[in-house]
Amino acid sequence: MPVTSPPAGPVEWVAITFPGSGLGPEVTAPLAGLVDAKTVRVLDAVVVRKAADGTISEVEIDAGAPAFDQVDGEVLELLSHDDLLAIAGRLADDTTTLVVVWENLWAAAFAEAVRDRGGSVIAHDRVAPADVAAAVAALNDAAAETAQEGSPE
Repeated sequence: MPVTSPPAGPVEWVAITFPGSGLGPEVTAPLAGLVDAKTVRVLDAVVVRKAADGTISEVEIDAGAPAFDQVDGEVLELLSHDDLLAIAGRLADDTTTLVVVWENLWAAAFAEAVRDRGGSVIAHDRVAPADVAAAVAALNDAAAETAQEGSPE
């Protein structure tokens, strides 16, 4: 989906690292699905490779990263070389990292309504999946305990 208008939805970036030397369709096909469903719009994406000897290389998605042939997106160069070096500095040797900047199209209408009303985001963070799983498990344990207390003996 070519970028023909400024983003209306929130724009985020994510860096996801994998062991080994490449990304496969197991990762890129679901990303392509998100783009095709208009859930996200890719604004920039780079694959950063840190070889076993510590050598770092970068490949933009439109510059010969075959795994991304099916992902429609743009390269707006929102990620600088310095950004990518900072990410690469945190990587283990022999890893491949996907760095993606995307617009959350699913939230665009809400974001526009907030802006139209004069609102602005004052805080934003992600909750780790492990924290959510622990909260769900605690809720389920409490519900099971309550059910057991209420059952006749």
